[in-house]
Amino acid sequence: MQHSVPPMTEAAARRALLSFVASRCCYGSRAAGELAIRRLRQLGTYRYRLETFSESRLSEWAFEPFTKPGAAGPPGDAPLDPWDVEVGPPPLFQGQTRRCRVPGSALVRDCHRCHGHGRSKCGVCHGAGRTRCVTCKGSRRRLKQQKRCQLCSGTGRKRCNTCSGRGSKTCATCQGEKKVQHFKQLVIRWKNNVFEFVSEHHLNFPRELLSKVSGENIFKDENVVVYPIIDFPDPEISLASQRAIAEHSAVFATSSRILRQRQTIELIPITEVHYQYSGKPYLYYIYGLENEVHALDYPERCCCSCTIV
Repeated sequence: MQHSVPPMTEAAARRALLSFVASRCCYGSRAAGELAIRRLRQLGTYRYRLETFSESRLSEWAFEPFTKPGAAGPPGDAPLDPWDVEVGPPPLFQGQTRRCRVPGSALVRDCHRCHGHGRSKCGVCHGAGRTRCVTCKGSRRRLKQQKRCQLCSGTGRKRCNTCSGRGSKTCATCQGEKKVQHFKQLVIRWKNNVFEFVSEHHLNFPRELLSKVSGENIFKDENVVVYPIIDFPDPEISLASQRAIAEHSAVFATSSRILRQRQTIELIPITEVHYQYSGKPYLYYIYGLENEVHALDYPERCCCSCTIV
């Protein structure tokens, strides 16, 4: 399995640097236009990625106001195992969480919050229907004028605005229906679990930058379960494949179900550009199919406030 790095020309290398400089407020473009490129060193590194699309389930009790008395039937035989409920998955390798009711698990009971009354004690006036006057603070008189408070008519208390003086309000749990319907709810989580490895390139170049760019896809394997790659030209990739598959199998095969796996290998191009400017040697890197640039020692910078990428 032999693959070559896409060729880089001097013109393309200069265009990439000019585009990079234009995106940096403190970088001058004159050096990029006048520098003399001495050497283009074509390199590349491999990125291995394993995606394991898994599904996990758990059941929990939930409830809702019982608003349709005529629709309630006797509870049936609810599935004992969460996996017995048929639920279609989302598109492959796309995470999602879904909640659905378990058929035959519904039970109707008096509301546990209001004990079947449909109303609960007001939390502001504590059932009294009246609260302390905010103007006189319960003293019945205006503090400065020593006159009878007109807002509360000298009583020191006024009607509770929250419950309109009733001392109770509609139960928030059953919404005044007096009964709630309990049912088992499935919580289903689909997750795309990703393992990623970039082979060693032995360059003065931050490896984490490569995760932000794309490469040429040179290998793809997708199945319910994939098998480790063997005899790849770069032994690190074969070892990474073996380790990734073993780790995902150990973690996800026990706590969830593996629905699909996909492993890919990309060849990420890296070009080391050696150039001269004002009689001094410099270099920068062009990486990824996007031709991103990493220029650590660019000669024409007016300040040090820009982040180097």
